[in-house]
Amino acid sequence: MRNIIALTLTALTLAPAASALDATPTDAGLSYGPRPAYLISLLPEGDLKSKLQSCAAQVPARSTFSIGHRGAPLLFPEHTVQSNVAAAQMGAGILECDVTFTKDLELICRHAQNDLHTTTNILTTDLAETCITPFSPATGDSPATAECRSSDITLAEFRTLAPKMDSFDKSATTAAASQGGVASWRSTQYSDGATAMTHAESIDLFKSLGAKFTPELKSPAVEMPFNGFSMDDYAQKMINEYKAAGIPAADVWAQSFDLEVVKYWIDNEPEFGKQAVYLDGRYSGDLPLDPSDPDSFSPSMQELADMGVNYIAPPMWFLVTLEDGKMVPSAYAKEAKAAGLKLITWTLERSGPLTTGGGWYFQSVQPAVSNASSYYEILDVLAQDVEIEGIFSDWPATVTYYANCMGL
Repeated sequence: MRNIIALTLTALTLAPAASALDATPTDAGLSYGPRPAYLISLLPEGDLKSKLQSCAAQVPARSTFSIGHRGAPLLFPEHTVQSNVAAAQMGAGILECDVTFTKDLELICRHAQNDLHTTTNILTTDLAETCITPFSPATGDSPATAECRSSDITLAEFRTLAPKMDSFDKSATTAAASQGGVASWRSTQYSDGATAMTHAESIDLFKSLGAKFTPELKSPAVEMPFNGFSMDDYAQKMINEYKAAGIPAADVWAQSFDLEVVKYWIDNEPEFGKQAVYLDGRYSGDLPLDPSDPDSFSPSMQELADMGVNYIAPPMWFLVTLEDGKMVPSAYAKEAKAAGLKLITWTLERSGPLTTGGGWYFQSVQPAVSNASSYYEILDVLAQDVEIEGIFSDWPATVTYYANCMGL
């Protein structure tokens, strides 16, 4: 852990100075970089552009409205020290560790239990023999395949792996070639020497960076109980690591797509349960939720509130729709607010260039999306009209600039 903290302090020392005379020590050296100004320059003339341009000389300040999504994975390997240091340097006030477990039941930061073949170099190491689905090369019309799970290796073995940008080249004919396939709008420039973390190490790191915490308990890829480790054990162990580190429950927004896990925290860890976040994944399955039709919400917003749920976090497109060509709050957003639920959403800047409409995250408003400035247009509607509490972003500087300018 000392090496991680030392790396953090070095990175913060090297961060661009902000001349922040009134900043706290953990806010010193925050930087927006060039991206916010670039996006603002693309906005059509109007009140939003004028307001954001008027803040060009503001001093960056940390904001809990700005949430680092796995750190800053637009350019840095996700769930690494470097990715989270970058997010903190951009003023993200809350940082995320997606939590899963190893063979020896240690909690680590990884987006999925079965993503090691896309987020690490495991396929090019001796640990490739542990993969539940060994690498199979692309042949003809059949893509390359592999699946490697953290539950098949120990923590000590996990530490030997090198993190990389999340990618898998499905046209690859060798394991080495499969390491490519990074989206053209991301980068491998900052991948060298990236450092993975345990969940406990992420707590120490985020605290040292002056940030708060939003861990997500990931759904296991293995059948539970796993070696006697139940879902309740798993959910409790994650909370226990915050308690052991002396982190106040008010600084933690524990997340899960599994409503039963959220209810477990509400019932068994009520202080943490107050801010437990139900990640709404009801966009798939036999009867997917329709954000425009409250009759499709099962459970309803009021039923969720009656269970003790205070926070709900759907994807952005659940919360906005179009009326007369303009982005406005959806029926989903209105129902959630009427039930007293607080809203967080995901994920800004995970769509790459927006010239083709923004894809999955912008699907409910695609006709109104023309270029990258729509990141700020949808953010403005989410913040001012939907009144979200915070938003995950792959490049938190964009959100931090907006939050600072709007006083969020």
